[in-house]
Amino acid sequence: MMKIFLSVLLLLAGYMSFSQTYISLAPSVTNTAGTLADKSNLALEIGQQWDVFSLGLDIGQTTLSPIGAKDTGSYLELRPNLNIFQEGKFTNTFTAGIGYVFGAKNNLLTEVTYGIEYTCTEQMHFNVFFGNYYYSGRTAATSTSFFGISAAYYFKPGKTAALIKREKNNQVN
Repeated sequence: MMKIFLSVLLLLAGYMSFSQTYISLAPSVTNTAGTLADKSNLALEIGQQWDVFSLGLDIGQTTLSPIGAKDTGSYLELRPNLNIFQEGKFTNTFTAGIGYVFGAKNNLLTEVTYGIEYTCTEQMHFNVFFGNYYYSGRTAATSTSFFGISAAYYFKPGKTAALIKREKNNQVN
């Protein structure tokens, strides 16, 4: 049993050495009815990035307004992200997430997000994003669009890459 544990630990340590750990704060606004607090969301994501792919665990609130009854509006979500195209300091991103909203009737949360990320420094990135949240339960389902900004801090310097890289043509005419 100890050999298996040590093998898994070594494999995990090697896996983590090729990645970057990040933390991201992401406020957003939905197109739902209500006050600005009703429409506002706040999320904190912690994750790992490997080259063009990242995987984060997101915890947040679906609204900043107090909610009555047992519905909390708090959620936990797994968010895989892919850097599709990069040009200079700008990167086009795609995220598809799945999560759980605690205490909600429509407790299954799925997400599709697109964004434009700006690499300010090797450790600090800003992202403008938009997309849709889909909530579903046993008897009903709803969806909403959202728009937001995020700031991500990478704990060690590194460069993100893109899935599609543009080749420069150095031919002389």
